Amino acid sequence: MKITMVDLHGQYERIREEINSAIQEVLDTTAFINGPQVKTFARHLAEYNQIEHVIPCANGTDALQIALMALGLQPGDEVIVPVHTYVATAEVIALLHLEPVFVDCVADRFTIDVTKIEEKITPRTKAIVPVHLYGQCADMASLMEIARRHNLYVVEDTAQAIGATYTFRNGHKQKAGCIGDIGTTSFFPSKNLGCYGDGGALFIRDNQLAERAHMIANHGQEIKYHHDIVGCNSRLDTLQAAILDVKLKYLDEYTAARNQVADRYDKELASVKGIILPQRANDSTHVFHQYTIRVENHRRDELKDYLMQQGIPSMIYYPIPLHLQKAYTKEGQGKGTFPVAEQLSEEVLSLPMHTEMKPEEQEYIIEKIHAFFNR
Repeated sequence: MKITMVDLHGQYERIREEINSAIQEVLDTTAFINGPQVKTFARHLAEYNQIEHVIPCANGTDALQIALMALGLQPGDEVIVPVHTYVATAEVIALLHLEPVFVDCVADRFTIDVTKIEEKITPRTKAIVPVHLYGQCADMASLMEIARRHNLYVVEDTAQAIGATYTFRNGHKQKAGCIGDIGTTSFFPSKNLGCYGDGGALFIRDNQLAERAHMIANHGQEIKYHHDIVGCNSRLDTLQAAILDVKLKYLDEYTAARNQVADRYDKELASVKGIILPQRANDSTHVFHQYTIRVENHRRDELKDYLMQQGIPSMIYYPIPLHLQKAYTKEGQGKGTFPVAEQLSEEVLSLPMHTEMKPEEQEYIIEKIHAFFNR
């Protein structure tokens, strides 16, 4: 049996007729750019998220860039980001000549350590970008309180947590990406809601902010050839929108399937000494974009190599924290600056996780993990 990190082909096979029909409709109309399916998908996703505006764009990195541009941040402004995340979160900040300010993360939740945010705030700080890593939300209640206290924007990076629900202390619930000023997401094929190419979107409640973001994504124009602000060219293809509109109907089903896989991992790996299982926060549901364990005693790479020898893939997200990346090094921020992120970079290992996981495949993975630690 061939075990994969994700099984996009198997997922496609289950909805083949709907996907093929949606693609054929676009081919028949030849409205490949800004076709009606783009607006239809945006409306349906807005309804799903209970948010006023969904603005599709070309990819998740563009979504982050458009969000920061829409907020009117100026060169030199500081933006607080977790140091344990994919580079895109800091990349767009640097591209806009803003200053990324790194904050360590919490070891059990993997997300930004909100207790360390305020010490990084200066008069130049304008925004915080929490990343809902691996499938569950950051501590948004505490983070939003900090943002309000210091009059800061909040841009949620929810590329890995679309469909997750956050519950505030008063019982109020909101979808990931719909809590701060702007939410951003990616539709990269392996994401929980993925297309068959590149794609992204922004989630916005405020009408004026949404209008500005929409203009920025369309060359800074509201009326064709009237460019009122500096923008970019970032569109979601009609074909991708049609595919996403089909898959959106199955998102909750996909989330349930991922949780079933996670439950089985939790149950069968709980007795293994030498690994720490992923925490499920009390205030956020988990959509398990990744099932990420921590391997103790410096045995992560050894386990990864062993699993590969047994035909089991695994991934390390992320092996080098941002402050140790050459492009983002700063004086006074060398090794030892962010100890939790540095520890995680040496311990985290993501196991195969997808909607099509067969019980026998997972049983084999679990069996081999037990075998490794019992040697």
